[in-house]
Amino acid sequence: MSTSPDLEKFLATAEPADLGPGPRQGVQSQAALEKQLTPLLRGSRLSAERQELIQALILLWHDHLDAAHTVAQSVENSDGAFVHGIMHRREPDFGNASYWFRRVGRHPAFEKIPNQVAPVLDSAGEPDLAVRLIRNGAWDPFAFIEACERASHQSEAHQRVLREIQKAEFRTLLHSLLT
Repeated sequence: MSTSPDLEKFLATAEPADLGPGPRQGVQSQAALEKQLTPLLRGSRLSAERQELIQALILLWHDHLDAAHTVAQSVENSDGAFVHGIMHRREPDFGNASYWFRRVGRHPAFEKIPNQVAPVLDSAGEPDLAVRLIRNGAWDPFAFIEACERASHQSEAHQRVLREIQKAEFRTLLHSLLT
């Protein structure tokens, strides 16, 4: 069984996750997600901790912030802090999101996110945003928190770009958790 494609399908929703808490159309219920995720994760060779974080990340993608929060706060490492930070960013509690991203430190995904985000920024014609989000070749999660905080005062097109960037962040973190 190839775990990555099986799990990536959970991020294939009609619309990318909102920058805020949601809910949005086309997401699965928590019960439906858990029914599908449990056998996939248990059948994998991933540690119990990584299984929990993947579950939390997918729950978060489907707007189940409280359930994702419960799981993420129980994992006390940089991966848990990363998921926890995204959850608070979407809540939105930007100060708390920054706190959790400070606890992340230098996450390996920060070096990979720019490769996933660059095509989104290029096609959107957002060079200023690219300069803010990608510093010295690495992802700046604090700049993304600031961009999300300002998003409510931006155009719908700009918000959509941020949602696509967030999707790239989710996918990259998922891949990081699978390795």
